[in-house]
Amino acid sequence: MMEITKTIKCKLIGLTKRKLELLNREYNNFQHYLKTGEDRGVYSATKQQGKRTYRKIKPDKEYPLVIRKDLMDIRKTDNKLAKYWARIPICGVRGGIKAALAHQPFNFEEWEICGSKLVRTKDGEFYLHVTVKKDIELRKEYSSIIAIDLGAKWVGVSVALHRNKPKFYGKRIREVRGKYFWLRRKLGKEKKLKAIKKIGNKEKRIVNDELHKIAKDIVDEAEKHNAMIAIGNLSGVRKNNKGRKVNRKINSIPFYRLKEYIKYKALERGIAVIEVPEHYTSKQCSKCGSMNTKRPSQGLFICLDCEYQINADVNGAKNILKRAVGYMLTAGVVVTQPEGGSRFVLHTPQPPPNGFRWKPLAIARGGGHREVKFLL
Repeated sequence: MMEITKTIKCKLIGLTKRKLELLNREYNNFQHYLKTGEDRGVYSATKQQGKRTYRKIKPDKEYPLVIRKDLMDIRKTDNKLAKYWARIPICGVRGGIKAALAHQPFNFEEWEICGSKLVRTKDGEFYLHVTVKKDIELRKEYSSIIAIDLGAKWVGVSVALHRNKPKFYGKRIREVRGKYFWLRRKLGKEKKLKAIKKIGNKEKRIVNDELHKIAKDIVDEAEKHNAMIAIGNLSGVRKNNKGRKVNRKINSIPFYRLKEYIKYKALERGIAVIEVPEHYTSKQCSKCGSMNTKRPSQGLFICLDCEYQINADVNGAKNILKRAVGYMLTAGVVVTQPEGGSRFVLHTPQPPPNGFRWKPLAIARGGGHREVKFLL
């Protein structure tokens, strides 16, 4: 068993004038208390939690109101306005106030609700950031591996042991990025800064939605075919100088965000995600292993030794798949003998040797990043 945590951002909707006044009063008094120590009326448990959470206070910064775990109450209802309602403790109001959470597909009843934070935006809207956790049993056996190469032309290209054809992801993101890049440049020449900020927020929402769809598609496939997911380690990917145009595209793609979405969606379903070294995966031939290769264009890969021609991103994904298999052989599954030696076993679609099965060794928690190692 392993424990995973995530934060759900919920917008408070349908607030009456009275509820909005109470929330603003509590929020403002909380800011004043943190910065001066003077209590103008803040729920006692919120004051205590705030002091524990925020050790250093900056006078010009606004801090989310902290709600302790035992005071956070979210319940499912048949109300037409919203599926879930939250009770928020307010000083001087018995039982606090009940606020509707904007519709979303998340099922709170399947998770343990932990501490939460109430955030006020510059527009005066309130969002509840709810931290939840759940124990997940990581799968002990896998029948396949899906390898993903993250690149400039395509956000992601995947290959897998259970299929012959690659999958390409991110056409929509590429179109959106290109459209808003030229629009920002046009508005910049006209010095319309507010418009630039507005379209930037819209672009971010569209791209974020597409990244979630890509991650879901990959994890759905992994669940269907009982596959482990392998992603290239992207350390240094933004440091490569490949020309002004390509560098702009690489630096504008949210690689880390997509990787994290894949990770947490996979872990929620008990699917392991491993990272493998990505060095030279774009230069090495995935067929013969030669480094005597060339790329006449961004999308074409040619091996000068075996004359293999293939899409460059697909070649990279195939190399990641090979390294993932090698990783599982040499580092992923380890049995330490009493005398200090080790033997390594690769788990393939065939039955494991001598009845051995995969077992989770360790999960490193924190900040959404989780490494998974395996011990046989």
